[in-house]
Amino acid sequence: MTMNDPLANVLSAIMNRERIASDKIVVGPYSKSIERILNIMKDYGYIGDIKKVEDGRGGLFEINLIGKLNKCNVIKPRFAFNKKTYDKFEKRFLPAKNFGIIIVSTVEGFTTIDQARKKGLGGRLIAYCY
Repeated sequence: MTMNDPLANVLSAIMNRERIASDKIVVGPYSKSIERILNIMKDYGYIGDIKKVEDGRGGLFEINLIGKLNKCNVIKPRFAFNKKTYDKFEKRFLPAKNFGIIIVSTVEGFTTIDQARKKGLGGRLIAYCY
């Protein structure tokens, strides 16, 4: 089976396992960008520890789930944002103010939209979770 969007497949698998109250998942393929996005989710307390597992074909992620994730998904198309549009996208993708995170790609790497606001950066929307 071919994968059109590996990040969307990883987040979808995590959501499916969260729904059945599983405590661990092994997903792939391994990618540095997916690892950075998962680390942001870990830092904000949505998922547990993340380990890279070698399978001889590029690697997989082993993720501990802690049951604190209501929804996570990628944002397609990857909308561009600037200083004026922070609130617009927060209202569109998050259920309430200060509830959840939007993960974005900026010139300084992957971060949340709140950190981009503090630094005055623009970029592209990648994913959201709450």
